[in-house]
Amino acid sequence: MNWFERALALAERGRGKVEDHPLVGAVLVHGAEVVGEGWYEYANVEHAEAIALAQAGERARGARLYVTLEPCNHSGRTPPCTDALIDAGVARVVVGARDPNPKAAGGVERLREAGVEVEMLDSWAARVQNEAWRTWKSLGRPFVTYKVAVSLDGRVVVPGRRWVSGEESRRHVHELRAASDAVAVGMGTVRADSPRLDAREVGAAKQPRRLAFGHGPSELEVRSGPLEEELRSLAAEGVQSLLLEGGPTLATAFLRADLVDKLLVFVAPVLSGEGPRFIGDLAEQVELSHLTATRIGEDVLIEAYVQVP
Repeated sequence: MNWFERALALAERGRGKVEDHPLVGAVLVHGAEVVGEGWYEYANVEHAEAIALAQAGERARGARLYVTLEPCNHSGRTPPCTDALIDAGVARVVVGARDPNPKAAGGVERLREAGVEVEMLDSWAARVQNEAWRTWKSLGRPFVTYKVAVSLDGRVVVPGRRWVSGEESRRHVHELRAASDAVAVGMGTVRADSPRLDAREVGAAKQPRRLAFGHGPSELEVRSGPLEEELRSLAAEGVQSLLLEGGPTLATAFLRADLVDKLLVFVAPVLSGEGPRFIGDLAEQVELSHLTATRIGEDVLIEAYVQVP
């Protein structure tokens, strides 16, 4: 078994239950046997590593720990996980990703100083699992995803059609909204479409904040300041993830300001032939990474990263 993949799967059990903390999963292995495992949930207080250690007891001595995030090296609601691992006699720790939180970082160095063998994976899967939280902690702004539906020739409208994308893609967008702290458009979209921006018919546990960037009347929450300042303000209010659904003007402004982290482009199997394209002119090219393409109904969802989380 891939023990680290098991740790990633355990971490997912905490999604929606970690408040302003990261997802963390841990698997403690002695020989070929799992002797303890855990994941973090805010209400349960204990960290994933501490839960795994408690299950293992004396079998933790000489064991290997697979953990998705660098063990914390500070005292908060719990003592440092690094000290608990050292005291328990864990021999080796395999870490998925560094902790970008300066208050908690330094666990790798602390473990090595105590003689614990540490392997740093810098796993893309581990970074992506906490992509919004990592950006929120390291950059002091929300993780921004630009979502757009386009024709095969890159236009955001198709004459004679209300929607560019198909029903399956539109349902997926509602799932994205349900998973986001905030959803935003520009005033041009407000005036043209009066969007609701809520998550409908997907069993959303909570609704995102609904924002409009720009000036003018709107039923949405209007943010009229410079983009960088508004994002810092939203981050201070606890917004970790922002789904940007605006038109080309807002998307281009965010890209020019280097404030987009991920692109989600729903490509419909149609040539529009006319209408605005989904991004305006940029001062320089934007390199993308980790591009994937997934079939959703009749459409293709192209996902790519502008920033590494």
